[in-house]
Amino acid sequence: MGKPEAVIVGVADAALRDGKVLTPMSVLQLQALAARDALADAGIPMSEVDGLLTAGMWGVPGPGQLATVTLSEYLGIVPRFVDGTNIGGSAFEAHVAHAAMAIEAGRCEVALITYGSLQRSEASRNLAGRPSVLTMQYETPWGMPTPVGGYALAAMRHMHEFGTTPEHLAEIAVATRKWAALNPGATNRGPLSIDDVLNSPMISDPLHLLDACLVTDGGGAIVMTTAAHAKALGRKAVHVRGYGEAHTHWTIAAMPDLARLTAAEAAGRDAFAMAGIGHEAIDVVEVYDSFTITVLLTLEALGFCKRGEGGAFVAGQRTAPGGPFPLNTNGGGLSYAHPGMYGIFLLIEAVRQLRGECGERQIKNAVTALVHGTGGTLSSGATCILSTR
Repeated sequence: MGKPEAVIVGVADAALRDGKVLTPMSVLQLQALAARDALADAGIPMSEVDGLLTAGMWGVPGPGQLATVTLSEYLGIVPRFVDGTNIGGSAFEAHVAHAAMAIEAGRCEVALITYGSLQRSEASRNLAGRPSVLTMQYETPWGMPTPVGGYALAAMRHMHEFGTTPEHLAEIAVATRKWAALNPGATNRGPLSIDDVLNSPMISDPLHLLDACLVTDGGGAIVMTTAAHAKALGRKAVHVRGYGEAHTHWTIAAMPDLARLTAAEAAGRDAFAMAGIGHEAIDVVEVYDSFTITVLLTLEALGFCKRGEGGAFVAGQRTAPGGPFPLNTNGGGLSYAHPGMYGIFLLIEAVRQLRGECGERQIKNAVTALVHGTGGTLSSGATCILSTR
């Protein structure tokens, strides 16, 4: 008998109105509700959860493993595998990989991955950025807004090296809004044009307000188990075919190359190698869109186009509904939601696409999806390749 195969069998996210949770609650309550709904989707009771992975529990003291202890106490479970890895917005793609390894090694059978943030309701995020620490001595004391300033530096460098234009970046925001218009749960669904993006306030040259992600509440959960368990439950399993992760720096001053995502290159390369497929096999792509430049750099790093060709790749609304490259099909962090760390929502949308649950925005005959999270200031990257067969 071979080792167990890890699959995703349940997902859920929190309902929002105008970017806020419908009912006032704590971050722990938000995660508990998402966990309850994901487990119901999987057909598995909370009592069977023996693996718990979480990151960045905004509003709950203590990073890392302490977050998993706090949450497990709140949920009333006793996990025998825990993971509090926090590498920013890519943490949840890394969690899927770590949970898959734990399940296949017999460390747990039902793994629960959660996230929750009330940053919009609590007004806990602004352009003032993080407190100054020694490793940010070349950034924070001199007034660079965090994190947008670092992304702006990367955008300006890419424009300098490759001739990328503000219009190229605006194409991404417009295409993503068109997907959001098809998603009843998206925060911003109204029409958006290239001119709208370019005429929105400049927040950190060359990035405009509409080049930047939303600031919303949000929570989500993912349930993983063995393929055999999913089959016994009669649930449609989404297989984890490949994964990779890497990180290169924390502060933008230490980024190896402002116009190149070295971490994403490594993560994507490993994920494709493990999955044993090429780019042509990918039916839908969900990548982190904290800013429009994040998307462009990620597409290049993952090999969907060559370095410097990201602008041309996204031109002409190529990634919009009806285009040949379906990207960020729920509206992304730019128009759907962005509660601090968005990576879990990329995975949730990919699973729903592969299970055919996306209504108007459904990609026909989607079998294989690539998901890539980005954390920090273009600091970390984690890639998952998922499929239904």
